[in-house]
Amino acid sequence: MAKVNADHYTYRVRWSVEDEGFMGAVAELPSLSWIADTQHGAFVGIQALVSDVLDDMEANGESIPEAIADRSYSGKFLVRLTPEAHRQLALDAAEQHVSLNRLVAARLVGAAGS
Repeated sequence: MAKVNADHYTYRVRWSVEDEGFMGAVAELPSLSWIADTQHGAFVGIQALVSDVLDDMEANGESIPEAIADRSYSGKFLVRLTPEAHRQLALDAAEQHVSLNRLVAARLVGAAGS
């Protein structure tokens, strides 16, 4: 098995009111975080922590989560919703002269960008 590259993981740094510092986090390992006085310190700290944790997981034969950036996606997924919401979306799509798929995809992309 190829060594996992911690640089491919999805990092985020934000201000934490509770901790009165910047908190670094990683999407693939949500239980990990690192608090620092600066954004850079939080980023460097969480990256180092992830690298150490991945080394430990590998040494112990644990399953290592694949980086989101390295995963492949088909572009399809199934969403369940109420019959009423389905009806309303179908009506909206018909009124806009687009397919239901196109309408929902546009709304999802729009919502993700906000």
